[in-house]
Amino acid sequence: MYIEKCHVDLNMIKIVTVIGARPQFIKAAPVSRAISREAGLHEVIIHTGQHFDENMSQVFFDQMQLSRASHMLDIHSLPHGAMTGRMMEAIEGILMQEAPDWVMVYGDTNSTLAGALAASKLHIPVAHVEAGLRSFNMHMPEEINRILTDRLSHWLFCPTPVAVDNLTREGYEHFPAKMILTGDVMYDASLMFRDKATRPAGVDLDKPFILCTIHRAENTDDPARLDGLIDAVNTLSEERGVIFPMHPRTRKMLGKSRLNSLSKGIQVTEPLGYLEILYLLQHCELVMTDSGGMQKEAYFFNKACITLRDETEWTELVDAGYNRVCGSDAKNIIHHFHHFTENPPAFAEGLYGKGNASAIIAKAFLDQNT
Repeated sequence: MYIEKCHVDLNMIKIVTVIGARPQFIKAAPVSRAISREAGLHEVIIHTGQHFDENMSQVFFDQMQLSRASHMLDIHSLPHGAMTGRMMEAIEGILMQEAPDWVMVYGDTNSTLAGALAASKLHIPVAHVEAGLRSFNMHMPEEINRILTDRLSHWLFCPTPVAVDNLTREGYEHFPAKMILTGDVMYDASLMFRDKATRPAGVDLDKPFILCTIHRAENTDDPARLDGLIDAVNTLSEERGVIFPMHPRTRKMLGKSRLNSLSKGIQVTEPLGYLEILYLLQHCELVMTDSGGMQKEAYFFNKACITLRDETEWTELVDAGYNRVCGSDAKNIIHHFHHFTENPPAFAEGLYGKGNASAIIAKAFLDQNT
């Protein structure tokens, strides 16, 4: 079905934004402020429910002052195909009702792909924030989601020159799509909220500590990988404190007995809100993570990062010497921890723009009919 629309007054441009996971709430906060409050455009938010509990969802809306979602789908805890299909079906109905001028999606989750597919089937142009990223690992669901979303998108908002180069190599200059180098909207968010950072309750911060997060299925669902990561964390906790906000998937896969076997130097917490994470980023000595977003956040706060994966999309961090990709091998992780403590990086600004990515995105919408 094709949605027929006539463009009216510029300020009546309607954008439907599809989000559903923690990183997307962070990315959407500065962009929504720029397009709705500053540019005066009409935004409707669909929350798919991919992250649904209080600690993974609502706390981010509250802390980051995101507008309440107009449509809450409550679709989660399903296999990838089922989740994406149900999201696509629900989003399609909402788009037929809302008849927007644009659909905007973020990143690389099932919510991202479902929004892009539903919009494309209805011939609604798609704007993809954080376009052009590649891990070159097709075993990652996120890699499949980002490649397909890019191919469906009319506007490709790229966070880095590397992302632009990736799309150029794939032939996007010959596709009916526009690549726009914006900088990274997560950098915008860190600048917007860093002064509101909040110390987490009940956490001992009296000695140097490592901030650690593990959540990706490639780590949590592989017992050998998870064992290697936990061995590394236990060993490093003999030298430094470790604060470990634990994702529900990680807690489930560890089980009670393995949780009880963690070193006393490891402080396990429930998932934390964005403002609490910002506080820990500001005060930690080093970051260990399998999160894509936290690799960048470590850089925003001049902290070295050990990436607990076999590859990263953020290759500029590795090239600059701020990030070491260590996989799940405990000896490798410990080795690179000691490298960073003995050779702390000299950080330079500028890898992710000037903190005005959201303004560039808003201007693109404003300029489209002028």
